[in-house]
Amino acid sequence: MASDPFEYEYEHGMAIPGRIRPQSEWAKTAVKRLPEPGPLDWAAIFGRVAPVVLDLGCGNGRFTLASALARPDHDHFSIDVLPVVIRYATRRANQRCLANVRFAVKDAQTFLASYVGAGSIAEVHLYHPQPFHDARKAHLRVLTPQTLARVHGVLVQSGLFVVQTDNPDYWRYMREVLPSLFVFQEITGPWPDAPDGRTRREIIALQRGLTIYRGVATRRDDLTGEAAAAIASSLPLPDFRTRGPWCDLDREA
Repeated sequence: MASDPFEYEYEHGMAIPGRIRPQSEWAKTAVKRLPEPGPLDWAAIFGRVAPVVLDLGCGNGRFTLASALARPDHDHFSIDVLPVVIRYATRRANQRCLANVRFAVKDAQTFLASYVGAGSIAEVHLYHPQPFHDARKAHLRVLTPQTLARVHGVLVQSGLFVVQTDNPDYWRYMREVLPSLFVFQEITGPWPDAPDGRTRREIIALQRGLTIYRGVATRRDDLTGEAAAAIASSLPLPDFRTRGPWCDLDREA
């Protein structure tokens, strides 16, 4: 039997999705500099018209890689505020020749408000948003009512908003506010496509015995943008207090 000509990569005992292809085949997936604020032209970026999947806070790109490999008919644009994790994610996507992936350094709130057009995204994914255990930094939490309204606005009709956390306090907040703008469904058990974890954080949390909370929210198409914004303005802010064993994992991340 001939040996496999491709290389594989592992972390925390789990294979990184996809195989490292010969360097001559590598793609270029980095958006090194975003243009001036304004809705991005997805067809121009990817060279085709296809459903767009947006990953907010993609980390080292594990979910993006797996989704892009499994769904070549979807385009994936993933962002993170940390340049170092985007470098890891970009390298891995390049090595796997993923033409349907782009990565950029940007925070979620600014990106949604300044670069994503209304009704242009098929799916938004938000995995393990930073809970900021210090109460003085609670205002930095990404999942706010304003963010929910923006996610609602950028999604296509019946578009999906996928959320996940290992923080029970954040999860209680998500369960409270998401049904206002979305049809919300809690997911029990692991993701069928990734039973060992869709993200690096999920894999580590599971290995440490933490509970993972997952949900899929479908856009409420009966709400106009104005109605969604009005509802969001009445929702509570994420000013919950959080403490527990997951705090140590956040400090290590």
